[in-house]
Amino acid sequence: MKLSPAVENYVLHWGEMGTRWGTNRTVAQIHALLYLSPEPLRADEIVEALSVARSNVSTSIRELQSYGLVRMTHVLGDRRDYFESLCDVWDIFRVIMEQRKQRELNPTLLMLQKCAAQVDSEDNTDKVTKDRIHNMLKFVSNTTEWYDEIQAVPTKTLQKLMKLGSSITKFLKRA
Repeated sequence: MKLSPAVENYVLHWGEMGTRWGTNRTVAQIHALLYLSPEPLRADEIVEALSVARSNVSTSIRELQSYGLVRMTHVLGDRRDYFESLCDVWDIFRVIMEQRKQRELNPTLLMLQKCAAQVDSEDNTDKVTKDRIHNMLKFVSNTTEWYDEIQAVPTKTLQKLMKLGSSITKFLKRA
């Protein structure tokens, strides 16, 4: 499988961004390749396209499947497994945000709740320190609540909100 220069650039860049986002480069590259592919791909096609080991592809696909970004499919008359990515960027965004929330926000929220309770019972902890822990707890808690509300908003509504962009900011500044 030969990638066009544009597809190759996209896949390479997505891999690089994946490492910055805290995921494995190959995982991100496979996701990019599957996202851009008009047809589901077999693991051996992914191996060939990206020049990576079959075991690395298998492990990466399992990781992408566990996130809900990639699913296995089959082609009539072919016993091999094919893989495809979610195609809607909003669905991808929602899945990635949910995964980040589960891995990062939720554990942080629990830790902050415990720290806030603990620091409240400490007489020798400075008030500034206590306030900062409570401020961080409030911020992470509000962020988590906001995320939960945004997840329930239909995609069409989110798209309209994004299009409003700076108009919302200007309105809020006036209010």
